[in-house]
Amino acid sequence: MSTEEPIIPHDPTRLRQAWTNLVIEVFRLNGALLTSGDSLVSDLGLTSARWQVLGAMALSPLPLPVAHIARNMGLTRQAVQRLVDEMRAEGLVRLEPNPHHRRAMLVVTTESGDAVYRAASERQERWAEVLTSGLQAAKFEAAGALMREMRGRLDEKETPASKNQPQTEGA
Repeated sequence: MSTEEPIIPHDPTRLRQAWTNLVIEVFRLNGALLTSGDSLVSDLGLTSARWQVLGAMALSPLPLPVAHIARNMGLTRQAVQRLVDEMRAEGLVRLEPNPHHRRAMLVVTTESGDAVYRAASERQERWAEVLTSGLQAAKFEAAGALMREMRGRLDEKETPASKNQPQTEGA
């Protein structure tokens, strides 16, 4: 008896619908994550957005300018600048000169910012344990791989859809 899954013929309509349903669920999950994240860290003076920026900084081996933080996290430079300005006013981050670019200052967490991020991370670990209880790591790994692949396709300069667009005169 074979344990392999049967080969299903390619069905473009089913594939498009599956993609659309996944996108809708990602949007819903994003909203739920933001709401839950805000609740998880609000008493630390954070929002999900601030936490995300601190996380980008924590994951980087070197201090980054606002534009690089934004690019790494898929956010706009303006949104990250606003958050950095707020967190700077509250003493969570500071700006330092950038030896590679005179105007693009480097964003660095302060001791207070590091402490807040550590506290948020500890809560996130407990939160993750509760949310993932009884689920399989392999499913998360497969979902993450699929999302990275689709993000890579979206990030490509010329997407397959743009190749099929009719050319206008003068283009």
